[in-house]
Amino acid sequence: MSRRSGLLAGLLLVAVWVLAGAGIAGITLLTGVVGWLARRVLAGDVAVTGLGDRAVRRR
Repeated sequence: MSRRSGLLAGLLLVAVWVLAGAGIAGITLLTGVVGWLARRVLAGDVAVTGLGDRAVRRR
């Protein structure tokens, strides 16, 4: 199922690129990535609290 979803997403992105241009396709891609990440966070697959610890430089 994951391959089919990826294939469909890729085909839709190319269709948007062809019909609306590269700028709109980029916005579409960015929106999709943000939505995917939000879904992963809400499902508990990604711990947002752990991201802050990684950003702090340890000496």
